[in-house]
Amino acid sequence: MVYSSSAIFAYERFNDSTYFLKRHFFYLILGVALALGVMLFDYRKLQRFSKPLIFFSIFLLLILLLKGREIGGAKRWFRLGQFSFQPSELAKISIVLYLSDILARKQARIRNFFEGFLPPATIAGIVALLILLQPDMGTSVLIVIITGIIFFVAGISGKHLLSSILGLMPVVFIAMFSAPYRRRRLLAFLDPWKDSRGIGFQVIQSFLALGSGGMFGIGLGQSHQKLFYLPEAHTDFIFSIIGEELGFIGTASILILFILFLWQGMRVAFNCQDLFGKLLSLGIVSMITLEVLVNIGAGTGVIPTKGLPLPFISYGGSSLMIHIVSVGILLNIAKGVKERAM
Repeated sequence: MVYSSSAIFAYERFNDSTYFLKRHFFYLILGVALALGVMLFDYRKLQRFSKPLIFFSIFLLLILLLKGREIGGAKRWFRLGQFSFQPSELAKISIVLYLSDILARKQARIRNFFEGFLPPATIAGIVALLILLQPDMGTSVLIVIITGIIFFVAGISGKHLLSSILGLMPVVFIAMFSAPYRRRRLLAFLDPWKDSRGIGFQVIQSFLALGSGGMFGIGLGQSHQKLFYLPEAHTDFIFSIIGEELGFIGTASILILFILFLWQGMRVAFNCQDLFGKLLSLGIVSMITLEVLVNIGAGTGVIPTKGLPLPFISYGGSSLMIHIVSVGILLNIAKGVKERAM
């Protein structure tokens, strides 16, 4: 699907129809190699890397704001030769690992505001803020939600969670409506046909792609919307191209696979007796599942466009690599659960 949705755009831009496919394949191989690497040792050894990794992620996010590559008014990427790297992708798994570690170790003081809640909430808030400043509101909100889920399962005081949610609401409101492009995006979500040639164009083209597919699709490689009608066809809106080319059968198959992933991931989390492993697996499953919901929700017009890729499927090197490594960690935890059960 990466090749099908990107070939014409790649040929027009780089005179090479396989440009994105080759880069995607490179990150796929690298991600699998790293995933196999993290499966070779006990996942609990990852705890010693939680603090260095989260502070390294914060450092990269700070440097990014100063020297990052700006594309479309946003600084989200470092350019490394022929390849790009997105620090926010590393920050997502880093915050999951950090929160799982610190909350597992602080169980005796978990309900204390200054010792159990404030330190991890501060780190998560710093990461979310730095990503929001890129600006990338979608990923920032995602990190806040994942943090809330891990906090809740770890046993953080309900009043602390509630007070933080109430405190964040004005911040989210200001962030949504202070930037003109976010206001326009929200209005486009409510009525994309009001500005069908402007801010609503992308959503309408996504509807046309999904609606054209019918039950079985118009055929692999036969999409019309990828012919420069639907922007970001190989990244944010690849689900719409799947719907156009493979129809309801194709999109339903994708949804079933993600539901199976969610089910198996939650089984790992619930069966893990180690709190660190339970929180880590829950955080990974939540991260990937929420990204799926946001991506498909944006493509189908259920929520405003957020610019998050579809995990494992959309083109995007950093995203693909981090998601595969995250699954490697999840498989490591599952292996530990199975060995203890035997």
